[in-house]
Amino acid sequence: MSRRRVTRLMRVQRLQGVHRRRWRGPGVRDVATWPDHVNRRFVADRPDRLWVTDITQHRTGCGWVYCAVVLDVYSRRVVGWSIADHLRTELVVDALEMARMHRKPVGTVVHSDRGTQYTSWLFGNRLREAGLLGSMGRIASCYDNALMESFFGSMQIELLDRRDWPTQDDLAKAIFEWIEAWYNPHRRHSALGYLSPAEYETLHAATSTAA
Repeated sequence: MSRRRVTRLMRVQRLQGVHRRRWRGPGVRDVATWPDHVNRRFVADRPDRLWVTDITQHRTGCGWVYCAVVLDVYSRRVVGWSIADHLRTELVVDALEMARMHRKPVGTVVHSDRGTQYTSWLFGNRLREAGLLGSMGRIASCYDNALMESFFGSMQIELLDRRDWPTQDDLAKAIFEWIEAWYNPHRRHSALGYLSPAEYETLHAATSTAA
């Protein structure tokens, strides 16, 4: 039976074929409230001029651990961090509040991706209250926050993938020690003339005082 005959008979009998509807995803909504003030230029001429921030996650034997970090672009220093077993907006707000408490920034640009935590009203409101300027890269573009990707890559190689982590508490303590006892005071960076972030900031302070 030809296709045309089937079409005619179905029309006479008022029949209609059943088929799957084409699925259309909701798409990615652009809800960011900040333009990109960085444009992949991760440079700063002094501390607290530009911060970058993001979240990483790692599995343990008892569940996931999530870590939000705020990094100073000038010295590569971790100026704020937060560790939790959830991905709620409070995770990134706590990291930002630690950075604010330690550094007392004025007019600092805070650059992130467009994750829901960073596009939330709470995070944006904290930026505005503190007089900080938000900045966001494009959707699904890791290069727009490449400095944070590099930092988390180092954390993964030097800490996270070195062993299995039985509990969330074990990993949280290890991340704390890696950041505060190793990365900030001792880990050398070629971009900093093979100084650690803390040493580089000390050198900047001494140079500024002399000038």
